[in-house]
Amino acid sequence: MRVAVIGTGYVGLVSAVCLAHMGHRVVGVDSDAGKLARLQGGRSPVYEPGLQEDLTLAIGTGRLQFHGDLAAAVGGSAVIFIAVGTPPLPSGASDTGAVAAVATAIGAALAGDRQPRLVVNKSTVPIGTGARVQELVTRAAAAGGPPPVTVVSNPEFLREGQALWDSYNPDRIVLGSDDPAALLTMEQLYAPLIKRRCRGCDISRPGPVPLIKTDLASAEMIKYAANAFLATKVSFINELALLCDRLGADITLVADGIGLDQRIGRAFLDAGIGWGGSCLPKDVSALLHTASSQGVQPRLLEAVTAVNQDQRRLVVRKLQRELPVLQGRTIGLLGLTFKPGTDDLREAPALDIAAELIRLGATVKGFDPYWSRQDHWPKALASIQRCSSAMAMAQGCDALVVITEWPEFKLLDWEQLGQAMGRRVVVDGRNCLDGAALTAAGFRWQGMGHNPPAH
Repeated sequence: MRVAVIGTGYVGLVSAVCLAHMGHRVVGVDSDAGKLARLQGGRSPVYEPGLQEDLTLAIGTGRLQFHGDLAAAVGGSAVIFIAVGTPPLPSGASDTGAVAAVATAIGAALAGDRQPRLVVNKSTVPIGTGARVQELVTRAAAAGGPPPVTVVSNPEFLREGQALWDSYNPDRIVLGSDDPAALLTMEQLYAPLIKRRCRGCDISRPGPVPLIKTDLASAEMIKYAANAFLATKVSFINELALLCDRLGADITLVADGIGLDQRIGRAFLDAGIGWGGSCLPKDVSALLHTASSQGVQPRLLEAVTAVNQDQRRLVVRKLQRELPVLQGRTIGLLGLTFKPGTDDLREAPALDIAAELIRLGATVKGFDPYWSRQDHWPKALASIQRCSSAMAMAQGCDALVVITEWPEFKLLDWEQLGQAMGRRVVVDGRNCLDGAALTAAGFRWQGMGHNPPAH
């Protein structure tokens, strides 16, 4: 099929690459001239493991191209994906302005066109947006009569750092529409993926990919409900970790024990600093706002958000157990992105923790395996002193805090780091280090939901 993807950010670009590898002819459209120039030069504007390689291959086949002409892309495509950003507003609601603008532009491009088209919402949007997009497309094309356009909701469930794997091997594909013909077309679009017959598919997985067909509103709700539940699991285990700290229990063993229950599952039960990034904070806030606008008080989600914010303050409190006065101290942060395998700093816990440490008078240094090796240091990290390596950061530090569980941190020479530090204090905000080994090496180590091993 001929497909247009409007918006080549994280979700749009990964989706476009995946669709091209399914065998479709895909045009990616973006209004950002700088981003477009990178893509037309075959370079990915976002960091995601494996994405550059798959992008190069997709362009090389001739099935993927990029340009800024939305009208031409829409006119030549049977399926049009909207994959633009929906950032949070100060109220917590999602800003759907870009979605509305694209819907209007699509309608204008199709005025007088009688070819049937599908417009697919890939962006994460509030419940009811699909109907609004249908209205905007129809209104914009009114001069030529209502175009035969059907809107479908097809939410994404990608994990940053594993987005390609998730694209080729989804747990499920959700399609929302009241039009059976539209659902059938989308099923045909995804047929190579459903049957696990395209690049990147794990053919050892049994059976086809589950396909969930719903109405528009239910598909939109599925996306928000999934992320809200994952956020709830993280906040739940973090709240239990506080109790484990007091009672002498080990939260990792507790998580292992309950995670083996098939009704619970082990995923998202790792105690730590809490969730960040572009999805969970935004989607939980949007669902809270939607509930409030409908006269529903979502007590559980309110608590989930409060617990997550407390985890960031908890890191500072753990530091203060070893360094009661942080004024004049130097603290090193290991990892700055919200999770490993990505360059994403949106809602990254490191930013809040650094701000609080600086407020208390500390100097904050940082090393991140991605950002410390780039040509520039982003504005979001301007208050953090950039270090080229973990060893360079450790020089003169009174404490180190593991913020992001990059795998290479487990392989650091901690004895050498300790020799460079002013004091051997480590707060392991992700429970990814060997606390017993660090304690034996003379460190004062604190995990999340772990009591320090006996000296």
